[in-house]
Amino acid sequence: MNKKVIAAVLAGSMCTALLAGCGSSQTDSAQTTSTEASAEASTEAADAQTTDGSGSANLVMAWWGNQVRNERTQQALDKYHELNPDVTVEGQFNQWNDYWQKLATDAAGDSLPDVIQMDYSYIDQYVSSGQLLDLTPYIESGALDVSNIPDNVVAMGQVGDGNYGIPAGVTGSCMFYNKTATDEAGVEIKQDMTLDEFIEAAKTMKEKTGLRVRLEQGGQYLTDWLRGRGTPFTEAKLPVGEEELTEYFQILVDGVNDGWHLTPDLMTSTGSEDDPLVYGSSPETMAWAVTSGSSNMLTGLQAAAPEGMDIALMTYPTDNPTKSNYLKPSMYFSISANTKNPDAAVALLNYLINSEDCNNILLGERGVPASTAIAESIKSQISETDQEAMDYVTDVITPDCSPIDPPNPEGWSEFNDTLTKLQESVGYGETSAADAAKQLCDKATELWGN
Repeated sequence: MNKKVIAAVLAGSMCTALLAGCGSSQTDSAQTTSTEASAEASTEAADAQTTDGSGSANLVMAWWGNQVRNERTQQALDKYHELNPDVTVEGQFNQWNDYWQKLATDAAGDSLPDVIQMDYSYIDQYVSSGQLLDLTPYIESGALDVSNIPDNVVAMGQVGDGNYGIPAGVTGSCMFYNKTATDEAGVEIKQDMTLDEFIEAAKTMKEKTGLRVRLEQGGQYLTDWLRGRGTPFTEAKLPVGEEELTEYFQILVDGVNDGWHLTPDLMTSTGSEDDPLVYGSSPETMAWAVTSGSSNMLTGLQAAAPEGMDIALMTYPTDNPTKSNYLKPSMYFSISANTKNPDAAVALLNYLINSEDCNNILLGERGVPASTAIAESIKSQISETDQEAMDYVTDVITPDCSPIDPPNPEGWSEFNDTLTKLQESVGYGETSAADAAKQLCDKATELWGN
């Protein structure tokens, strides 16, 4: 089936197929979705949602992202207040780094927002510290309607014996690249490039255009690099030793020294608008390819790009792209364990995942909607950019991927902070690849008894 056909029939079976492509053990049950009548009833109920007897409520919802997400989410919350005049929802928006710093501060004071946009890399940590509400009773009662969400998508929110988040969307791992620049330079970018192939392309692009890449940003590339080697991070233990990590850090050393990788002063960005892929005044400060997260970020990056720049998606370059490719929840909607209005918070969460009114505003910006009924309802309204991101998930990642790693273990944030600092030091030539590898192994031993 070609890409245009798949994009045109984005519907109930699509969300199921996305996860089945990575070998979900619950594929058979996920292939049985609700009837059209029940789907309509579910979305109508969400659109007419009240707080089900909880009365008036003042809620806070927090999220990170780009300006596109910020505007659409606020509009959806305004619509919710219009439908539920007794419920006021205060929106709190931050860029990625600021968001997690503020959330950590709120958690320390037991004052988390009622509804929280939660990430796969943090959910285990917040569950372990008792900060998130177990949604299981609300799912079982029907207050949180998951009848149109495939079982294996619902299962993405399970930690231990509870369920602590509903996926806001399904996405694929990716890099973004400036297709306009590569086309003009005559450099072919194909899917499932190996690391060696990518480095050759990066050297050619630097020679022809002056543009470099950002392969490293925090720990985003390390996990994919490990997966591609067949040594994924599956438990609270670093799966490789100093020799392998020296090889990993040497990629950055060689990239900076050979001129195809950005220097540390240009590697960090706080959002789409200041990403070196789209922001900068000259080739010396810009990148033609970047690690930036998941495929659902394409909309924000394209919106921030200069006129005439076409941004495309590519798989992470590793030793074995099939092993490194994966599907994931783009993020979750979770609820604070300390919310004073759990029923009202659940009602808002139900609106976010099941309401056509809401999702006609959000339009899949967070990824392919978890609800197959909602995916069906918005398909004709998706922009060409969103269609491109969805095609990438369905046509590129789904047929050629491996199951996602378990959520990052407790202590990952501290480990990642150390990794980020070491990458900066290595990039500046202050620390050798071997010394950085030893320091990272020492940190893993300190955290997990490696």
